Amino acid sequence: MSEEIGRIERPEAASFKGKRKLYVVPLIFEWPEAAPEYTALFSRYWEEVSEQLRNLSSRIGPVKYVFHEGADHSGDAAIAHLEKYTPRSHAIVVSLVSSGAVVSQLEDRELVSETLDWERFIMMGFASTKVAKTVTDNYRSAMKKRYDFMVTRINETIKPDETGVLFLREGYPIQYPAGIEVFSVSPPSLDEINRYLRNHPTELKDREVEPETSADDSPSDGTPASDVTGN
Repeated sequence: MSEEIGRIERPEAASFKGKRKLYVVPLIFEWPEAAPEYTALFSRYWEEVSEQLRNLSSRIGPVKYVFHEGADHSGDAAIAHLEKYTPRSHAIVVSLVSSGAVVSQLEDRELVSETLDWERFIMMGFASTKVAKTVTDNYRSAMKKRYDFMVTRINETIKPDETGVLFLREGYPIQYPAGIEVFSVSPPSLDEINRYLRNHPTELKDREVEPETSADDSPSDGTPASDVTGN
């Protein structure tokens, strides 16, 4: 589907009844030395995400399952992890849980750890082309397994007439399961954030790696099918 949620009237939204649905939220991070301009955009982004999810829930269907990048546990263990590493998305997750949603495992701990280790090697740089190719190939292989695990978890969890929400960084080449209607949560501030990062490449390069860990690790994106304004 490719319609914007703001253009879907309530009678049309009834056509999604009985279908599996997934709201996809781009996961955006802040870093300690972020400029005030970025911090303001960051705060506004999450406020807009919260508003759009409320609109989606009322028009299309309430969220039953929460999937979050880095969450290799379900329930309270996953929520505690999010509170520590991604407090802004954590606040939204807690609100969804208070409305009846449950946090479901998205990741496999070993695959998350493997991709992080390969990623650290890549960030260090290489003197040897052979080693660079070996590490890059292994990183890509591990990431593909990680994507496949995510898709399997989503596909096995969401049943007909149920809805999930996925918090995931942009750029992950996720192939969503057949038969799931995917809605992209895309607040106006997302474009502003991406533009800010393009215009400040040094700041982007020097920031710390975003959290992408399992619940027991130290801190460390899919292409949605439809743009959703949520207005």
